Amino acid sequence: MSLTVLGFFVVPMLFANLPTPAMAGGMAAKLFSTQTAISAVCALLLVVLLRSDKHAMPTAVVPTITMLALAGALLALLVEFGVSPHIVARDNLRLWHGVGSAMYFAQWLCALAVFGKLALAVVAPQADAGNQV
Repeated sequence: MSLTVLGFFVVPMLFANLPTPAMAGGMAAKLFSTQTAISAVCALLLVVLLRSDKHAMPTAVVPTITMLALAGALLALLVEFGVSPHIVARDNLRLWHGVGSAMYFAQWLCALAVFGKLALAVVAPQADAGNQV
């Protein structure tokens, strides 16, 4: 949810309400850096949880969820350390902003897919149990 709120609501509001695009961009960069840390930690915690014996996930979905979570974390880190420096330096801003936006959207899709897979993994066994009653 934080990816959605930050990328689709907070940052556009910064550019709409702060006096200059430079001020909005600076604040957005700080927020995106924080979001990268949150994304990486959440992805790693999810992977650790899925690798433990404490979860009730069907083993068939664990590799897919793991790969999606790691892909999302990798995308976040690539944006933070590969793309963001170019944006901050205003180096071919249109290109790097486009690349960063596409990678952020891909990260968002990975997170959405993880939530979808988790929801299906939780709902499917409950639906099967209801059919057996």
